Amino acid sequence: MLRLAPADNVAVATAALAAGQSARLDDTRLTLLDPIPLGHKVAVAAIARGEKVLKCGCPIGSATREIRVGQHVHVHNLKSDYFATFTRQQPAVVAKEPPT
Repeated sequence: MLRLAPADNVAVATAALAAGQSARLDDTRLTLLDPIPLGHKVAVAAIARGEKVLKCGCPIGSATREIRVGQHVHVHNLKSDYFATFTRQQPAVVAKEPPT
């Protein structure tokens, strides 16, 4: 795993990781609670519902529920604060056909 900035509360998986696997981050070891696909985020600090998720030292959105250390951080527990995106909490938006 790789934390991209010191203030980040998530790290990025540099390989696919299995639930229950122990992973090292800096001088700490944490146990993964979920499978983490390559390139996806994992919580390296507890994140409260509504708290900003920080990646590269910048907020990328807000937690839609409590996220525990070792959990996968993705659309099921994160929403963008900057633009509309698909989340599992919302139905997908269907584009209307342009008028003819």
